[in-house]
Amino acid sequence: MDTTILRNRLRLPQIFNSVKEALFPARCLACGLFFQAARNPAEEDRTGLFFKDASTLRGSKEAIFKSVLASYVCPACCNNFRPLGSPLCSQCGMMFQSRAGDDHLCGDCLEKPRRFRKARAFGVYDQTLMESIHRFKYKGKVQLARPLGTLLLADLLIYWNDDPPDLAAPVPLHTRRFRERGFNQAFLLIRDWPRLAAALPLQLPDVAIDRELLLRNRRTDSQTGLGRSARRQNINKAFGVRDENRVYRKKILLVDDVYTTGATADECAGTLLNAGAEWVDVLTLARAL
Repeated sequence: MDTTILRNRLRLPQIFNSVKEALFPARCLACGLFFQAARNPAEEDRTGLFFKDASTLRGSKEAIFKSVLASYVCPACCNNFRPLGSPLCSQCGMMFQSRAGDDHLCGDCLEKPRRFRKARAFGVYDQTLMESIHRFKYKGKVQLARPLGTLLLADLLIYWNDDPPDLAAPVPLHTRRFRERGFNQAFLLIRDWPRLAAALPLQLPDVAIDRELLLRNRRTDSQTGLGRSARRQNINKAFGVRDENRVYRKKILLVDDVYTTGATADECAGTLLNAGAEWVDVLTLARAL
């Protein structure tokens, strides 16, 4: 075959994607504005994301956020992100206002220790991360589940690579709330971890995902707008364990989208520890300050 014809054929997918992007630009899932996304169709076929390999997940949190969200969020919104990092409370994960010193227990955890061992989050619950979570959770933008879940995967490698849990369990929704929303956002965030790890490729800690480890015994009011004590009362005895044999002597990572006061995480941790778990840690996308 003539080399000129061959080169032109090889360029057809590139030309097609350029025309497609010109006619149908991406819309930022944070601010809603149109923008030209940095796309790599070959990488999209393998992972549904647009970065080359697992080394992306070992950079700074700012770099990870920009790489993972680049095809979903415009450059301006990618810059509106605050990572969560040390110094922070060694138990609840609250980031201290002073950026000097080492991790240590905060006053709340000294006064009333949590039942979970430690809680960590990828970023601060504001700006683009908050808006992305809202679009995903309340506006049905489920295409954000994989990139947001990748941020959680990065945190798993940062904080649990040397001491991995046995199980990852999403915080459950009540049956009625699940029917209203159509999905459990916490489960969608971790559902694709094994597939992402295999596609990159990435050496993932041997963590089994158990979506039915915990169950919601009763429907609770929304925690939004409730104070700390009201949240604890609202969530009291709201959870149960489906099968204690699946929990006994297991190291469990509890996963949710947002950590606010920690009332839900603490109640779930207590339930799992009472069923015989060795320890319970908490991983969320974002943490309210």
